[in-house]
Amino acid sequence: MSCLGVLFSIDQTTVDFIEQLSTEEERINYIKEVIEEEYFKNQPQWVAELDKAWDALHRSLTDGQLAWDNGEYPFNHVIFGGKLLCANGDYIIVLKSKDQVAEIAKAVNQLTKRSFRTRYFMLDAEEYDGEVGEEDFEYTWQWFEDSKSFWQKAADEKRSVLFTVDQ
Repeated sequence: MSCLGVLFSIDQTTVDFIEQLSTEEERINYIKEVIEEEYFKNQPQWVAELDKAWDALHRSLTDGQLAWDNGEYPFNHVIFGGKLLCANGDYIIVLKSKDQVAEIAKAVNQLTKRSFRTRYFMLDAEEYDGEVGEEDFEYTWQWFEDSKSFWQKAADEKRSVLFTVDQ
């Protein structure tokens, strides 16, 4: 189980195609066989990897829990918020609309390292699978900081975003 989180910025044609797929299995296969192959190889500007930092990132941006509907918008939409397209236990796919992406980009770009630090160090060490501390904070912050330009570019181009994680 790798639990690696990835954000993909996708156009409306791709959104429409993914939404018309009738099963979670079809969506997973499309993400793995088409989106991942194409985007990592030919369109890396539309990919933001989050590694395993997505868990601490979601918790830090919400109320510290790893839940679908916790925290306040738009921060709660960076990872889990949005339209849930798949949550079969092994794979998660969540779609953020282009309007949500614009609001997320604005919000994340306003977060400073200092304000994110305050949020991160409010995590409950007993609830979080990682080890709350300076090393994990820096790791989480770096992945988050690296994603900010991705969010802005997706917003500027009026694209939607998929969050995916394989468990």
